[in-house]
Amino acid sequence: MLNNKKVVVVLPAYNAALTLEKTFLEIPMDIVDEVVLVDDASKDETVEVGRKLGIRHIIRHDANKGYGGNQKSCYNKALELGADIVIMVHPDYQYTPKLILAMSSIIANDVYPAVFGSRILGKGALKGGMPKYKYVFNRFLTLTQNILIGQKLSEYHTGYRAFSAEILRDINYMANSDDFIFDNEMVSQVFMKGYDIAEVTCPTKYFEEASSINFKRSSIYGLGVLRVSLQHRLHKWGLIKAKIY
Repeated sequence: MLNNKKVVVVLPAYNAALTLEKTFLEIPMDIVDEVVLVDDASKDETVEVGRKLGIRHIIRHDANKGYGGNQKSCYNKALELGADIVIMVHPDYQYTPKLILAMSSIIANDVYPAVFGSRILGKGALKGGMPKYKYVFNRFLTLTQNILIGQKLSEYHTGYRAFSAEILRDINYMANSDDFIFDNEMVSQVFMKGYDIAEVTCPTKYFEEASSINFKRSSIYGLGVLRVSLQHRLHKWGLIKAKIY
């Protein structure tokens, strides 16, 4: 509980057995009420590690539903548990859960209804080992998105996000893709509804066990990001009516 608001951390996992414990042990359980682990049909012992750690709420997909499909299960379960604040942390230990208190406090004190952990604010991305081509992609896509969507985020592509339950109930995230583009569709929905998003500087770590998509998938993702951003602008102008809004 934080300021009488229930805090639920969700962990969308795929083959995270080697990093789940490190991630879990940094979660500030003095303010976090529940932890939800959603395993997307991993081929390793992610679920077994979760059980050994004492995670009470574990969902295992029988078939891989994709990154977006995993998040849908995460948010649905968090809302079912009565969460007021939901924080998504990747269990690959790329982001430190030590920022959960800071991010939750911003929402719990009604400063902002959503908070992102940004790798771009400061020098976290390159210092943490982000590949240079991904950094360039990130900067180009973020600039384009800010222009088309009319915002000023430092990055749209972080996997470290905190939302108020109000936002999750207000947007139709179930209409989004089950793939990686889910993240950007969700950001577009949040802004389309008129909510603001705060950012905090977040260090990051790139290492062999950390999840990452290859160059081909990154390129496909990038094209999807541009499509979502253009769709956002055209919908706002009333030239199209996109189903995700």
